[in-house]
Amino acid sequence: MIKGKFPVEKFKSLDTPFYFYDIELLRETLNLVKKETENKNFVIHYAIKANANPRILQEIASFGFGADCVSGNEIIVAVENGFEPSKIAFAGVGKTDKEINIALDYDIFCFNVESLPEMEAIEELAKIKNKTARIALRINPNVDAHTHKYITTGLNENKFGIDLAVLPDALKLLDKCEHLELIGIHFHIGSQITDLSAFEDLCVKAVELQKWFVNNGIKLKLINVGGGLGINYQHPNHCPMADFESYFRLFSKYLEHLVPQTIHFELGRSIVAPCGSLITRTTYIKNGVHKKFLIVDAGMTDLIRPALYQAFHHIENICSDKALDNYDIVGPICESSDVFVENFQLNETQRGDLLAIRSAGAYGEVMASNYNCHELPKSFFSDSI
Repeated sequence: MIKGKFPVEKFKSLDTPFYFYDIELLRETLNLVKKETENKNFVIHYAIKANANPRILQEIASFGFGADCVSGNEIIVAVENGFEPSKIAFAGVGKTDKEINIALDYDIFCFNVESLPEMEAIEELAKIKNKTARIALRINPNVDAHTHKYITTGLNENKFGIDLAVLPDALKLLDKCEHLELIGIHFHIGSQITDLSAFEDLCVKAVELQKWFVNNGIKLKLINVGGGLGINYQHPNHCPMADFESYFRLFSKYLEHLVPQTIHFELGRSIVAPCGSLITRTTYIKNGVHKKFLIVDAGMTDLIRPALYQAFHHIENICSDKALDNYDIVGPICESSDVFVENFQLNETQRGDLLAIRSAGAYGEVMASNYNCHELPKSFFSDSI
């Protein structure tokens, strides 16, 4: 079994559970994204919601990328950690007045607007401040992302975006709004998308909509296609980075755009997930009637994805090279859903062994909670541990 490389001896002296970030892999990933997008009309906004660890944010901001925020506090955190307000896009179906005012005060790049009532609210608040808010209309394209229902966002049944049938009304409202400037259209069809044909479908819809806007006398400055590119959770050592080459090539091929016009991407998981691992210590091996439970000190409070999405994470015993055995790997939380994986083959494990739950750099630490009064996990980094 091929395993990742971890400073095991250093780990043994640390309290578990904790997050460990491979900064070298993160930099390799960021360099690859930069290489695949340079000399193109592509603009990258990192999705803060995936991981808001300050060290991670500072590293990403140092590459000159923008930020995709979904709350007022994310905007503040982004700016505090080096992202330029002029590169911040603000999405979210339920922006509050307080959050809109934060964005207006920072004079962010763009609001990704999700409804007509939101347009009215931004207009009202921008008028009070005598400012003009740049907006992109987030449109629900009714494109199936072929992913888990909880992370599908581009179907008519989802709460996100403006329905296609409402677009004429949106343009009528814009004519009345003196403090809004329409600069583009925005999409986001889902997350952890590994079937790239979904993005081809999105390109087709985007091109159709572009023509509709042109026919209505509007030339858009940008098309924002959101994010959603998936990673390989099953084989983190064989596939340490997402397939950025195929992803960006697809948009170059299928997304016809006007000149000049920029194409914006809001990538999160694909940038940070592979570099993060949750390190946890084995507390007990418990034999059940039909199962062998491997109980660790990390739980759904530290990494909720398996309980929330039935998500899979590859797990390694980084202390053992013994023969493989079958385990249900579970946490200590008083919930039956506190299970990382069932019937999983792992090197024979004993009390005290350290496990690495891989590809946990996205939607891991950022979604941790104090449920059962557990402490939040700390974080360590490969270049400073």
